[in-house]
Amino acid sequence: MPLIEHEARRVFSIVIPVYYNEPNLPTTVPSLLALKDGLDGVDLELIFVDDGSLDQSLPTLLDFQARFPDEIKVVKLTRNFGSMSAIQAGFAVATGDCVGMISADLQDPPELFMEMLGYWEKGSKAVFAIRQDREESFLQKFLSNAYYALIRRFAIPDYPTGGFDFFLIDRQVVDDLNRIQEKNTNLMSLIYWLGYHPVMIPYIRRQRTKGVSRWTLAKKIKLFIDTFVAFSFFPIRILSLIGFLVAIGSFLYGAFVLFYWYFFGVEVRGWVPTIVVLSFTSGIQMAMLGVLGEYLWRTLDEVRRRPPYVVDEVYTTSPEKDSIGSKKTEEAQ
Repeated sequence: MPLIEHEARRVFSIVIPVYYNEPNLPTTVPSLLALKDGLDGVDLELIFVDDGSLDQSLPTLLDFQARFPDEIKVVKLTRNFGSMSAIQAGFAVATGDCVGMISADLQDPPELFMEMLGYWEKGSKAVFAIRQDREESFLQKFLSNAYYALIRRFAIPDYPTGGFDFFLIDRQVVDDLNRIQEKNTNLMSLIYWLGYHPVMIPYIRRQRTKGVSRWTLAKKIKLFIDTFVAFSFFPIRILSLIGFLVAIGSFLYGAFVLFYWYFFGVEVRGWVPTIVVLSFTSGIQMAMLGVLGEYLWRTLDEVRRRPPYVVDEVYTTSPEKDSIGSKKTEEAQ
């Protein structure tokens, strides 16, 4: 009898960065596993990336991985490299035909992945869940809206108004990101910059109900700077403009003093005007050097060729477990 060839099943991978999410995981993992019931002809692969958590996040994940070895992989990084690097590590391990990303705190609705998959099956290579509103404080909303307004104005003109970090992308997009391996960047902005004409689904982001967010002000400021340095030359251009205006102002001031001295005999006395001008120009120069330094140290970081993350171990049922971890780490270098 002739052999019957079975069509290979497609795989849907979901990457979940984890950093001090011990209170959330007992709810998050079952919620994501429940997606399997709605998948027709598609296997589910959950990839949890422990980004150097010092609580019980990793033991909790390993317990779930032991109970659901066919659906769950756990990637352990050697230390905390940041959420963007953790997502990159998950993308390097993911084997799916399409890959989603969601936070471990369940502020984003996992069931929305089903709608995203529908668009992907119709041919879309990128589907973004756009935050139409947030169940957060006025200050958090204001700062977030201001951040994305600045991105649209000075970095990426058509960037989604509410931003996104909950999305689904095709294997082709994942391969692009794995090849780029850019450090000190905003990964979501990089995905949008690739230009795959995403489908955008609006939703309301829920309020966090468990645990304490580790998304500190310092990390938000770093992301803000990384985004502008990586996707805009506006800071450099504004420095040139300021330098030009200061030079013109200094020239006009010197001409003004010279004019009154020559025609009216007004003597230039005292150190106050000189100190004021020197203090002003010195402050401008130091600010300029700071902005230039932001670009320069990122260039140095890229030239060093250090990996954006280091994988300690990948926990999976595959017999190639150990080789996967070392291979992905080498590729990141």
